[in-house]
Amino acid sequence: MDIQIEKLTKTYGPQTAVNDISFEVKTGEVLGFLGPNGAGKSTTMKMITGYIGIEKGDIRIGGKRMADDTDNLKRHIGYLPENNPLYLDMPVMDYLAFCAALQGVSKDLIPKRVRKMIGVCGLNREKHKKIGELSKGYRQRVGLAQAMIHDPEILVLDEPTTGLDPNQIIEIRKLIRDLGKEKTVILSTHILPEVEATCDRILIINRGKIVANGTPETLRKQAQGNEVLKLCIEDGDTDTVLKSLKALDTVQGATAIQPDQHLFEVQSKAEQSSKRAVFDLCVKHKWVLTELTPLETKLEDIFRNLTVN
Repeated sequence: MDIQIEKLTKTYGPQTAVNDISFEVKTGEVLGFLGPNGAGKSTTMKMITGYIGIEKGDIRIGGKRMADDTDNLKRHIGYLPENNPLYLDMPVMDYLAFCAALQGVSKDLIPKRVRKMIGVCGLNREKHKKIGELSKGYRQRVGLAQAMIHDPEILVLDEPTTGLDPNQIIEIRKLIRDLGKEKTVILSTHILPEVEATCDRILIINRGKIVANGTPETLRKQAQGNEVLKLCIEDGDTDTVLKSLKALDTVQGATAIQPDQHLFEVQSKAEQSSKRAVFDLCVKHKWVLTELTPLETKLEDIFRNLTVN
């Protein structure tokens, strides 16, 4: 099911938590929802799930307005909140069966769904324990299992890998990627490598407003602007190499970043590439080109530039 957000706004007293934002998430897409603390991510996710009301704007899920059909649309959504509230005195299997019943799973299918979620979320060894006896990582797995227990078409996951160890994080990432092939997934996280490993598209929100929307590659290109190359050119005098690089028609600027190791950095002119010109230059002067690496802007740098106060 597709999600359309139109001019969504939410205020708390004098503070505007979400400020007139609009975006869309398609079926089969995993959207990474990023932003600093207090940016409005969780508030937006709570409105999408119907957890809190819409103040201004509109949310459509599968073409239907959330405001008109909240109870029915909620059945199509699985939600893992940031604080992952659980009944700590309940055994894992009993809790998941309870959640399945709440979500309207038919009584005869509940045992099958519980067994499937136990397997999918890696809870088999812990399934007979009370939730209060589990580690934080396994509690997070229980939270994921309850979000998926009714096989929803939409998953809204707020910090889903919090408290998981590296092996568990890899497993959950794979699970989310697999789910994203057939479901609509919105994933909030502060772990930027996780976004690149899991998400098809990134939406960055700051102070309640959307400041970036695109694939990681698109955001890098927008932030980076001109091509930047790291070069290692041997057998040539540093000053001569540098002067020759600067003289190339496609080059805007060049610096020797580590002269003792023959390393240079070249910035190309707007919408031009210097790769072939650098190669031809080295062939002409019989210099050995042992490295030519395009430098990408890191997602961390993009995030910081867009969200710094």
